[in-house]
Amino acid sequence: MPDSNALDSTRFAALQQTPLWDFALTFYSRPGVEQACLTLQDDAGVDVCELLFHGWLYVHGLEALPESLEALRQARRDWQTGVTEVLRGLRRDLKHHDAPSETVTALRERIKQAELLAERENLQRWQTWAWDNEQPTARLRNVPVSSQDAGRWLQESVLLPQDAKMEGCGSKTRQALQHAFSVLGQQLDPLRRAR
Repeated sequence: MPDSNALDSTRFAALQQTPLWDFALTFYSRPGVEQACLTLQDDAGVDVCELLFHGWLYVHGLEALPESLEALRQARRDWQTGVTEVLRGLRRDLKHHDAPSETVTALRERIKQAELLAERENLQRWQTWAWDNEQPTARLRNVPVSSQDAGRWLQESVLLPQDAKMEGCGSKTRQALQHAFSVLGQQLDPLRRAR
């Protein structure tokens, strides 16, 4: 009997036809997704690019093998910390600048564009890893058909490696994070491709 979790070549081919950036733009614009992503980013330190990567895989019926993700996850976090978060910090600092001038407003807008480009580059690197044709079965597998709801699945895919962050949260913050994952799951399910 074949392994139902083994990588399905049809799902992999469909994934290769859908750029992660295109998925990210579509998904991020769905109701409640932007706020849910920002809540997870700001309150739990979740890397939104990784979150979007897992969502992209999920809608294609795929998931990354946890053991194969470790090196990539660290490289992507290093990029986020060293590039994206630096730009985000500058942009946010300028937002609270005393009496912003036209020049400060223009500078803030340019930094915002640079931050978006940094996120796009990060997503491109996640995508390249997933699309690599050399042994995709060593990186990806089918999501089990009987998997729990998408929000819970996403929470386990993204937060389990950093579960300690959830443990330190108060009950109100924990509820907000669980609500954010629930919103994301509700928005992912309609996008999930038919199997």
